[in-house]
Amino acid sequence: MPRRPGLSVRLRLTLSYAGFLAVAGALLLAVVWGFLLRYVPDNTQGLLGISPNRYLLVRTFGPAAAVAMAFLLVFGLVGGWFLAGRMLAPLTRITAAARTAGNGSLSHRIRLDGRRDEFRELADAFDSMLERLESHVAEQQRFAANASHELRTPLAVSQTLLDVARRDPTRDREELLARLKTVNTRAIDLTEALLLLSRSDRGTFRRESVDLSLVAEEAAETLLPLAEQRGITLDVTGEAARTSGSSELLLRMVTNLVQNAVVHNLPAGGTATVHTGTRGGTSLVRVENTGRPVPPELVPTLTEPFQRGTERARTEEHAGVGLGLALVHSIVRAHDGTLDLVPRPDGGLRVTVRLPHTDM
Repeated sequence: MPRRPGLSVRLRLTLSYAGFLAVAGALLLAVVWGFLLRYVPDNTQGLLGISPNRYLLVRTFGPAAAVAMAFLLVFGLVGGWFLAGRMLAPLTRITAAARTAGNGSLSHRIRLDGRRDEFRELADAFDSMLERLESHVAEQQRFAANASHELRTPLAVSQTLLDVARRDPTRDREELLARLKTVNTRAIDLTEALLLLSRSDRGTFRRESVDLSLVAEEAAETLLPLAEQRGITLDVTGEAARTSGSSELLLRMVTNLVQNAVVHNLPAGGTATVHTGTRGGTSLVRVENTGRPVPPELVPTLTEPFQRGTERARTEEHAGVGLGLALVHSIVRAHDGTLDLVPRPDGGLRVTVRLPHTDM
């Protein structure tokens, strides 16, 4: 919004300092003047003698007081301008950093030194904001690049299949349709996952009371055929655990955790357990599965978009789109919760989600 030009803060502070000093000097001179006139006799005999009188006092003290007031005014303006510049120097650096960030450079930091005061607290808060913004923008750019790559892959495969079918009319039509359906399903799943991830990141959902135990039972019931197909024993235990949030997003969160526990449970014949409960004012969901050992250095990367572990790179029809745990992490964060991933000593992974507990 355009604004009319006005006086700078430095000039206003300078005028304030000078005005305050001039008023204080005038009051001091007025007090001195009043006391002097009070105890000096009002007569004219002192003109021929040595006794002081008001006439001589006015003639001598008046010009001196005017000179002192002029000096105080000039001193207040010069000193106020210097002091205001020193006081506002940190604000000038903060303003320059804000302009730099506004031009797209988020790597600049103010880093004010010295003891903590209001300006340094503002500068530190601004540096923290820039750091978070830079990290968020870098993450978004990396996510966009990965998403475009992941979306381009099924489209390129579809185009290749269509080109092959066009050049070879005798090719098995059923096989072509089946492969196109598989590729198309993967593209749809990826698009839906991206939309859901964006929705959870923005936090644009209606909150309601949700029982995580019922959500866990529904997710396990949905994935039970997949677990039986792979020879995985799927168990759901625990008690009611209520929280506030989106039932749809929380169901997707638990479903992703259970699906990961089943799909990455190798070799076949293992177990996957889902436990719900409350502890210390939090509602928790713990999903644990057997399987091959998970390297500890790999765990921090599992919640990043399109990051897959060693087994994920070799999965088949249930490979997913590389957003399973990233989507879980985003949903947990949108619900003010925490997500912990811990490798089990004998193989597999233990994932614990903690959300704020609410009553009915």
